Amino acid sequence: PDICGFGNNKVQVIPRYQGKYHENNKTIKRRINKDTHLYNLIIHPNATYEVKIDNQQVAAGDLEDNWDFLPPRKIKDPYARKPRKWDERLQIEDPEDKKPEDLEDFEYIPDLEAKKPDDWNEAMNGEWEEPLISNLKYKGQWKPRIIHNPSYQGEWIYPEIDNPKYKPKPTICHYYNISVLGLDLWQVKSGCIFDNFLLTNDEEFAEEAGNKTWGIR
Repeated sequence: PDICGFGNNKVQVIPRYQGKYHENNKTIKRRINKDTHLYNLIIHPNATYEVKIDNQQVAAGDLEDNWDFLPPRKIKDPYARKPRKWDERLQIEDPEDKKPEDLEDFEYIPDLEAKKPDDWNEAMNGEWEEPLISNLKYKGQWKPRIIHNPSYQGEWIYPEIDNPKYKPKPTICHYYNISVLGLDLWQVKSGCIFDNFLLTNDEEFAEEAGNKTWGIR
């Protein structure tokens, strides 16, 4: 279980492969209550996995899909280019929408009723101009209405090709000669309980042992 900071409440499965630790790509939700819980990690010989909490499956799939052990099977085609005429605009301005002829363009207009002061000195003050006033007929800047683009082709996505660097490895996460179980703990609040660790290659026995030791509590 990983409880760190606000909203970070999940189950981590971090295998070590070729000297590196790999966090799981998919978020596994943790059960939030005050009860103790039984956690199971099952790695199958066919390179698939299962995660169980309280003997109920909460995650499963292919090891390669959930951890970056190997290069990806597919990559973007480095030679692919988006066609020049590819239209990704979902909406466009309506080319048929025309601005009304009587629509005022200016928010402010000269005050035609204003008079030049008698003592206005053009030599000192420059040419006199009518002051600006609010245009009562102004209704805002006109913009054509927005419509769905009939030529919309969707977001262009790079086509994928087989990754030449990818090589399947069926023995991924095969562990040999495991003789030690260790705990690496970092906590700022007390209350964690650990009990009954079991490492086995018998899935049925593990489930039975869990039910006998944890299930009766």
